[in-house]
Amino acid sequence: MKSPRLLEQPTACQSQEKPARKHVPPTPSFILELPLCVDWSNEQPLRAHLEAARCLYNALLSEANHRLQAKTGRNTVGLDIGPQTLAIVPQQGDAALTTFCEELAPNTRKKRRLQRKMDRQRRANNPDNYDEQGRVKSGKKQWHHSKRYQATRRQYRNAERKLAAHRKSLHGKLVHDIVARGNIITIEKTSFKTWQKQYGRSIGLRAPGLFVAHLTRIVAKTGGTLTQVSTFQTKLSQYCHQCEQYHKKSRSQRWHQCSCGCGPVQRDLYSAFLLAHLEPGKTIPSITQSDWEGAEPRLRAVMESLQQRANAGEHFPQSMGVMASGKAVRARARRLKSPPYPRLEPADSSSEEPAGSVE
Repeated sequence: MKSPRLLEQPTACQSQEKPARKHVPPTPSFILELPLCVDWSNEQPLRAHLEAARCLYNALLSEANHRLQAKTGRNTVGLDIGPQTLAIVPQQGDAALTTFCEELAPNTRKKRRLQRKMDRQRRANNPDNYDEQGRVKSGKKQWHHSKRYQATRRQYRNAERKLAAHRKSLHGKLVHDIVARGNIITIEKTSFKTWQKQYGRSIGLRAPGLFVAHLTRIVAKTGGTLTQVSTFQTKLSQYCHQCEQYHKKSRSQRWHQCSCGCGPVQRDLYSAFLLAHLEPGKTIPSITQSDWEGAEPRLRAVMESLQQRANAGEHFPQSMGVMASGKAVRARARRLKSPPYPRLEPADSSSEEPAGSVE
């Protein structure tokens, strides 16, 4: 029979040692890891499976590149990127003026509600980190996050993740629509960091810098070129190709109309048209009269379509320069005032005799 083990009494030096750190449970992971047990008898089947997977991946990648090349247009396209709008004008083909990431509609009320909730929870858990006026104290601080705060933060991050994924898919769709028109693209070199100071909310929502990076990668895959020209050297938003003069415009002036007879034409569409005819290394676009005669009806058709949609009640950014006509506004007001269903007068039973009655 074994004798019981005697417990040693802690000495004075051992009692003064630092307490052991509290065991922190590992973060739960959603990745399932299974050990792979392979011996020499399974070598050949395993190699065959890996080779089949590699062949399948190469076949899918080759087919995707083939379809991308088939959908790529061999044309020169000019892009004018704004904080909220995007003008697309190829040398040949239909032009477009769209709202940048129009389908991206975040739930701002829910986002603001979660932010306020996290702020309340953070203040309740860390009252010593704030002064009497509710401001965060300076210096090094230790923050304690409760489980409810962590749950609210996960909910907020999940909403932002979904918004970013939706924005990325819209960027991809828009990039492929542009490359289908042409893979020789010219844009203006813009500092989006500077735009953040003036249009911070719009830039943070639509992320035009990520869009340009995505467009650069897809154009390189298709064998095209993307050229960025300096806005200080070209000044295309102030240039008139007909009189070859520069006319300074304010930002609120959204239409180009020159005294030489050129215009009126939407400012963003006209800049994209000039970019489409700007040769690399030059600051002045080379446009013939036949080029302008062929492009003017296309640009006018874009604005007429937008005007019809605005008259029907669709809202567009103010930078597009499209507003509903007064006649259409009054017509919508009359429709709203009219009752949705006609009022039926109650039938008078005394005035009408029932069918089949005999005097």
